Amino acid sequence: MDLGLTGKNVLVTGGSKGIGRAIADLFAAEGANVAICARNSGEVSAAVKALAQTGVKALGKPVDVGDPVALKQWVEGAAHEFGGIDAIVCNVSALAVGNTPETWESSFRVDMMHTVNAIAAALPHLEKSKSAAIVIVSSVSGVEIDFAAGSYGAFKAALIHYAKGLSTQLAGKGIRVNVVSPGNTYFEGGIWQNIERGVPDLYKTAMAANPTGRMGTAQEVAAGVVFLASPAASRISGANLTIDGALTKAV
Repeated sequence: MDLGLTGKNVLVTGGSKGIGRAIADLFAAEGANVAICARNSGEVSAAVKALAQTGVKALGKPVDVGDPVALKQWVEGAAHEFGGIDAIVCNVSALAVGNTPETWESSFRVDMMHTVNAIAAALPHLEKSKSAAIVIVSSVSGVEIDFAAGSYGAFKAALIHYAKGLSTQLAGKGIRVNVVSPGNTYFEGGIWQNIERGVPDLYKTAMAANPTGRMGTAQEVAAGVVFLASPAASRISGANLTIDGALTKAV
């Protein structure tokens, strides 16, 4: 299937590793120009170099997405370099699991407000695109109670609600908005690898809850994100695509 992404301009927050990197890689493989941001400058540079080798235009900048000024500057800079924005993927999470003032503040500033601020900065440019799309990466923790109940789960749920509202508000402007909610996703340096090493009992419990007998991969999540952001998904807006291997039980 031709997703129609050749020559499109896409922004991905947290695009240097894990799910974000897999998303950026797949966009580039589909012929889209990709701009990424993340906190680690070395990882950003390495990712941009690899993306550029596919023949697309690749940009990257070290950014703390919790800083609204720096985040807006990154969006504006990418839009200027590319000559526009066709899609933005808000992927960064503080992964602040817990129920303390610190986890609540971090989840709000990073998970929630980075998404709100990035989209606000991108909207003037998305309005000029003929195939504008926004994809927000949430989590199955936003639709069910699990070990991440508390600040993490609450703000993942808020992101789903936010996206649904935006999908209605922006439909008249031709901008689609969707969510992807991954289940347990295992990748090098990711939270589940850290849990496997540091909290093996929790890892075993999580594995036992996966009907497929395994966790998902970053590439499997990326496939859903890239499809929803593409012109091939032109009639899909306001959806929450769960990518979890039948992990969740809700109807």
